[in-house]
Amino acid sequence: MARILAIAGSPSHPSRTYGILEHTAKLLQQEGLHVDILSVRDLPAEDLVFGKYDSPALEQPKELLAKADGVIIATPIYKAAYTGVLKTFLDLLPQKSLAGKVVLPIATGGTIAHLLSIEYALKPILGELGARHILATVYAVDKQIERQDDGSVKLDAELDQRLNDVLKDLVKAVKAYAAATQELVNAN
Repeated sequence: MARILAIAGSPSHPSRTYGILEHTAKLLQQEGLHVDILSVRDLPAEDLVFGKYDSPALEQPKELLAKADGVIIATPIYKAAYTGVLKTFLDLLPQKSLAGKVVLPIATGGTIAHLLSIEYALKPILGELGARHILATVYAVDKQIERQDDGSVKLDAELDQRLNDVLKDLVKAVKAYAAATQELVNAN
């Protein structure tokens, strides 16, 4: 079974960004993918701030990442960049830890003016971590995401369509990658 690690980079909870990630996870599970959600805000702040690469708290996230065929990185955009808590986490990942993985960046922001933040701020670090198969990004303006009383989110029709389109690409790419990897294992 293909595996996805969904990384939530929001420093607050609940958040629109986390809501989109949960919504996305449910859709991917319906497609037969295994999805783990990691909220970096739940990791020990001291380990992140002081760059403790060998922190025991980072062992499970690193293991989930190593096993993942695909990675979704979701972040709110603050001051034209992804969050600091996400940056500190990404800095602690092993070099080239995104190599061979399908990556889907998702970002939320208060205005469309920050749309290019994904291209100019987030994608360079993803590339530095070895990501070569980065799908079309999804950027959502806060007003496109409505929090429901049960904690879920309701997306406006345009955002919902864009998200569904890119998730089809993700499912196809991840399943193809997982099948190719399994063939290599079986051949050896």
